[in-house]
Amino acid sequence: MNLADERLKQLDNPSLTTDERAVIRCRVAADLIHAGQYEAARESLGELWRGEGERPNVAGLGESTAAEVLLQAGALSGWLGKGKGAQETAKDLISESAALFERLGESNRAAAARSDLGLCYWREGAYSEARAILESASAQIKEDATLKAKTVLRLAIVETWDGRYSDSLRLLTDAAPLFGEGTSHHLRGSFHNELALVLRRLGTAERRQDYHDRAIIEYTAAAYHFDLARHERYVGRIENNLAFLLYKLGRYADAHEHLDRAQSIFTRLRDASSLAQVDETRARVLVAERKYRDADRTLAGALKTLEQGDASALLAEALSVQGVIWARLLAFDASINVLRRAAEVAEGIGAKTYAGQAVLTLIEEHGASKRLTPAEAYDAYQKAERLLRNSQNAEDKERLLACAHIVMRRLSDPAIHENNFSLYGAVHELEAKLIAQALEESGGTVTKAARLLGLKHQTLIGMLQTRHKGLQDKRTPIEKRLKSIMNKPEE
Repeated sequence: MNLADERLKQLDNPSLTTDERAVIRCRVAADLIHAGQYEAARESLGELWRGEGERPNVAGLGESTAAEVLLQAGALSGWLGKGKGAQETAKDLISESAALFERLGESNRAAAARSDLGLCYWREGAYSEARAILESASAQIKEDATLKAKTVLRLAIVETWDGRYSDSLRLLTDAAPLFGEGTSHHLRGSFHNELALVLRRLGTAERRQDYHDRAIIEYTAAAYHFDLARHERYVGRIENNLAFLLYKLGRYADAHEHLDRAQSIFTRLRDASSLAQVDETRARVLVAERKYRDADRTLAGALKTLEQGDASALLAEALSVQGVIWARLLAFDASINVLRRAAEVAEGIGAKTYAGQAVLTLIEEHGASKRLTPAEAYDAYQKAERLLRNSQNAEDKERLLACAHIVMRRLSDPAIHENNFSLYGAVHELEAKLIAQALEESGGTVTKAARLLGLKHQTLIGMLQTRHKGLQDKRTPIEKRLKSIMNKPEE
């Protein structure tokens, strides 16, 4: 019998009140959620649980107990949530819980609820909102070192996912004393895992081998603590994270070994979302190995799972990988479309870093060719620069610079010694560039643009409808002419 079963055994006591029984169930559920054992947590809530995202049974409970039940039902719904809107329903339950705790003056419990609320926003990729909520929750905590450690760790996770690696490293370094000997193995494992992730990304961006070495040590420490805590799901995540680092270091065979272990764990746990992340990592490794068709097959299942959920940031990353794969398989139009969609998905949830990286990939894969016009390549670069303006990732800055060189070459005068050069192609590109410039300067008015170009109005319309259909969106919407109110004279 494990600890959770022992605590639930207390429910056999006939003298317990309804509230006392609910509190026991909530405490056990909270511990199981913390351990990543979501299915067991659902069972432990018993009659209180009515289903994912559903309002729990709080009839007859005191306000404080009802708030606790709402919190655990909301937190569990957030972790279990796979379908569209799952995080919204979880947020509603947790927000109601936080409001109840605040009204009762239970500031630490209110902060705990807001900490879980921040996680819901993080899962959606709404990093600015998640950051604000977690900072507020952290400031609200009084004399609860464990809750403080958990909340600061979650804030560091948000900073990492938002590409603010230096801020995340600073947070983790300052908070290290909170994760000492008195802290649970789960929290210590989470701390070492996040520190390893930040070191890995900074090591890649800044080419710091010492950071990579430290990251491997931190991952090993994280696996050790999670193993002691018997958190199998988290051990699987460490295996996936370590595989990603090994992939970045070019150790592809070792990466596949760790991915096999992660896949085995998540298959046993029937965790489709985590399996999708493992497949996305494996697809990256296969791309690096130039096994593009294998990568395409591997990623297909992951995308199907991610499309059904709310993890938009993860979906954007996977779509970007798919864009690279399809470009290498010479499916150029499909690649361009999926990379544009990746940027739209990420930007739509405020994940500017992922959106900017997707646009950079679009330029890297297609900017040097005629698959993008010079104007399109230039617009893409301006968008990437805007999205990544606040990124602390040196790798993003290097990619921006490399993409600037690609775009400048496209905008410069054509050279007859370039591959695939043709006079007609060069004239077509120059024509498109000048028309785009004229439309921009005229505010999209075709008549004014035609005047700037020394063309007749109908001539420019004909060019837009035939040779330069891609520039149609730069003109103002066509207004339908009003029909004459005069009757046609009778014959």
